Amino acid sequence: MNAALRFKAAVEAGDIVGATEFFSDGITFHSPVKFQPFEGIDTVRALFRVLQRTFEDFRYVGQYDGPGGHVLHFRTAVGGRQVEGIDLIELDADGRIGAFTVMIRPQSALTAVGEAIWAGLVADGVVS
Repeated sequence: MNAALRFKAAVEAGDIVGATEFFSDGITFHSPVKFQPFEGIDTVRALFRVLQRTFEDFRYVGQYDGPGGHVLHFRTAVGGRQVEGIDLIELDADGRIGAFTVMIRPQSALTAVGEAIWAGLVADGVVS
């Protein structure tokens, strides 16, 4: 089982933060929360701690695999607002997750997610 599928299994087991064990140290995480990506394992783990507190009933509902990576389709809620999105996962040369991109819809859900995640990152001192 590759790192993307092990990541998915950890998330499905409820261990969102533990799932970051499959990320490379130099991971690049592209988030809809900010224009510039989050860089490096320590920063991305801090982000995932916020995600674990923020997402309600997070679940993967689909999976698409290709030679360049994996797409995991998810549903969750933030502040009672329904959210749908995808995680685009790319493995590095060592087989670890080296790049991770999140896309979310609809716009109102993206706004709710962005506000909640940003507030958590500020509260945890990850961003200012």
